[in-house]
Amino acid sequence: MPISRIAVGSPAEASQPDTIKAAVAEFISMLIFVFAGEGSGMAFAKLTGGGGSTPAGLISASIAHAFALFVAVSVGANISGGHVNPAVTFGAFVGGHISLFKSILYWIAQLLGSVVACLLLKFATGGLETSAFALSSGVTAWNAVIFEIVMTFGLVYTVYATAVDPKKGDIGTIAPIAIGFIVGANILAVEPLPVRQ
Repeated sequence: MPISRIAVGSPAEASQPDTIKAAVAEFISMLIFVFAGEGSGMAFAKLTGGGGSTPAGLISASIAHAFALFVAVSVGANISGGHVNPAVTFGAFVGGHISLFKSILYWIAQLLGSVVACLLLKFATGGLETSAFALSSGVTAWNAVIFEIVMTFGLVYTVYATAVDPKKGDIGTIAPIAIGFIVGANILAVEPLPVRQ
């Protein structure tokens, strides 16, 4: 990929209706994903007391996140590309599919969507805390870094192969479900490692 494909963009993009609509779509998509994914984890933990540390909790978390991401990508796909993840936006920027300025707007929208989803969950549940993760015993920070690198690569690769690649053909129609499946599979692969706090 030639470096000339990378575009910086300009502040004028922020006032364009399509850019504003795309940033709002990223905000809403991230809000949907975090609210449904995190909310299902909170509900399961409250109902069972075990959360994601049980086999049923692991499968529930995987399915909830896969479905939530499928929906979040689907609703944003035709507006913003349905990135829903800052790493996907970064990959699209490096690949020359989005400008740096637009990427920054997407990142802000994605982060705000995540924060608002957590605030809404806290309000809707009467003050329950959203979950945080910590490394379990025997798992080092480097182990976690390797897991994150592999999982993020798998996600971005899946997005490129099914949604971004101009040679994707008809496979693009299944992009949202494929993207949701890779996230669900990643949760099944590594969820037992962290301990919910």
